[in-house]
Amino acid sequence: MNAASTPDSPDSGGTAKAQHVITAEERAEYERMRRHASMRHRRLRRAGSSVLLLLALLLAPVAVVAAWVQDTVSDTGRYVKTVAPLASDPAVQKVVINRLTDRVVENVDVKAVTDSLAKALKDAGAKPRIVAGAESLEGPLRNAVRAVVDRTVTRVITSDAFQQVWEGANRRAHGAVVGMLTGDSKGAVRAEGGAVRLDVGQVVDQVRDRLVAAGFDKASAIPNTDRTVTLFQTKELGKAQDAMRLLDILGTWLPVLTVVLAALAVWTAPARRVMLMITATGVGVMMVVLLVALAVVRRVYLDSVPPTALPTDAAAAIYDTFVRFLRDSTRTLLVVAVITVLIAYLYGPGRPARAVRATAERGTTATGQALSRAGVPTGSTGRWLTGHRAWTTGGVIAAGALALVLWNHPTVPVVTLVLVIAVAVLLVLAIVAAAAGPDDRAAGRAGP
Repeated sequence: MNAASTPDSPDSGGTAKAQHVITAEERAEYERMRRHASMRHRRLRRAGSSVLLLLALLLAPVAVVAAWVQDTVSDTGRYVKTVAPLASDPAVQKVVINRLTDRVVENVDVKAVTDSLAKALKDAGAKPRIVAGAESLEGPLRNAVRAVVDRTVTRVITSDAFQQVWEGANRRAHGAVVGMLTGDSKGAVRAEGGAVRLDVGQVVDQVRDRLVAAGFDKASAIPNTDRTVTLFQTKELGKAQDAMRLLDILGTWLPVLTVVLAALAVWTAPARRVMLMITATGVGVMMVVLLVALAVVRRVYLDSVPPTALPTDAAAAIYDTFVRFLRDSTRTLLVVAVITVLIAYLYGPGRPARAVRATAERGTTATGQALSRAGVPTGSTGRWLTGHRAWTTGGVIAAGALALVLWNHPTVPVVTLVLVIAVAVLLVLAIVAAAAGPDDRAAGRAGP
């Protein structure tokens, strides 16, 4: 009899095929080949995940900067909110006050005033000593004029009216530039071909109406054609508009691409929880690198600005004001990365993670049982939550992540608030599940 085959069944009529029996050596070879194929598959997944992770980490700081630049350049409201604090910054106000005062004093010919006074005194027959004294009044008079002008300009610059004028001027200027770069024909400043034109149609209409109202009836014949004034022509306008379109694309899609790459890196990894921790840690490190880079750029910028052109404190205030939203976004992503690492670790098999989970379980169970003994059992709701704990926990975490995604420019306090709410909801759900009562839970286990 062949040891590798079995005899035909009596009822088979001798037509059944022989069944092969796998020997120990063949099974060992099969297991070896299966482990080899599995290991090769895991290596490929690990290599692909590593490449995706590297791309995501390299693009992360670039995506943050691109989104910030696109947001600041293309959104007039965001730009105005960025530069608004400069109007109330003491260092910037001091620079504006000094320059406006210098400009006004330069236009006041104090020497002409003293010369005129000296000439008048001389023509009136005044003594030479008096005439010389009038000529020497130039310095004190110039100081007096400067003091008056400085006091007046200071009152204007430090008032709330200047804040409103500052924001309004920046809003109009930024809106005009954005309209020109995006080719928007609704604004007063328009880009047509290689020329930048100013639409004066509304001004023409107002002038025509006022002339007609003043009695100049023929002013109504002013034509409606040729209502634009060419400000300048440049061959670089097309390049600037192309750069604006590229910025819109990068600022919108580069962050999306980075998130997709990071998600694919986690999804393709053999150990997804570990890869999630690695990805979040890498993103956090890149955000720290970006914060350090901003500090280095700040130092380089301050060193490159001559004190005669702009005082150091004013230059620092301008830089910090312009990049503060970029810093906020970077810090927010850093905090989100740290929270992600902690959550992924708490789901792992580590001893501290198990201790935290056990402590939370004991606390919520004790609270739920106390509610049940107090006559507040949750019944079927508690049983349902007990049987679907993984789904409810995932839903709460997904809702918190979605809230941060949909939030307009989330900050660290916003992330903290969402985290506190999510943890509170999870604790409440765990307590409700534990408050089902012992009898209800037993019935739930006995049921289908």
